[in-house]
Amino acid sequence: MLQEARTGHVLYIPGEHDVIGDNGKEFFRRFGAGTPGGWYSFDHHGTHFVALINVLNLKAGGLGFLGADQLAWLKQDLAARSASTPIVVFAHMPLWALYPAWGWGTDDAAEALSYLQRFGSVTVLNGHIHQLQQTVEGHVRFYTARSTAYPQPAPGVGPAPGALKDLAPGQLGHAIGLRNVRHVKGVPTPAITDIALVA
Repeated sequence: MLQEARTGHVLYIPGEHDVIGDNGKEFFRRFGAGTPGGWYSFDHHGTHFVALINVLNLKAGGLGFLGADQLAWLKQDLAARSASTPIVVFAHMPLWALYPAWGWGTDDAAEALSYLQRFGSVTVLNGHIHQLQQTVEGHVRFYTARSTAYPQPAPGVGPAPGALKDLAPGQLGHAIGLRNVRHVKGVPTPAITDIALVA
C-alpha cells in the first residue's frame, strides 16, 4: 500500500504486534534498516533522528525494554552531536512512565533519557496507547499519537487497556487519526499536527 501511495523513502520501527511469535524476525527481514538490532539514526536538515525499538522480548502487560546493546549504541550515536542539535526520537511504546500499571512505559528509559539531557531540544514520538497524550520533562517533549485502528481508554480508566467498545454511534472517526510532523529548518522543535479521521 505504501509503495502504491508513492510516499518516497519510508522508514519503519516495529510495534509489539509486529514481533509477536518470532520476536521480529519476519518484520526485520522485510523492513529492517540494516543495523544489527534494527535501531538506527539519520540526519535531515540539521536535525538528528533516532529510531529505537522497545517492543522485543515483551512480557504480557509488561513495560517496553531497550536493552544494554541498544543503550550502548544510543550513547555512542549521540556522543558526536553538539548540544544544540535538535533531536527527534521515535519509539513504539512510551519512553516516559505514562501508566506503568498497564505497561505504558519503558523499563530502562531513564538511561536513554540521561543521554538526551544535554540537548536543548528533544522531541520523543510514540504510539502504542492509541490516544493523544503529552508531557514535558526538562528539555524533552513527549507526544503519543492516536491510532488508525481503534481507541483505548485513558490511563487508569477501566480495568485494563484494550479497544474501547462503548463509543457513541459516529464517534469512532473522532477518536482515531493521523499525525503530521514537520521540521522547519532553523526552528528547534518540530511542528506536530494531529488530525482525527472525522473532523
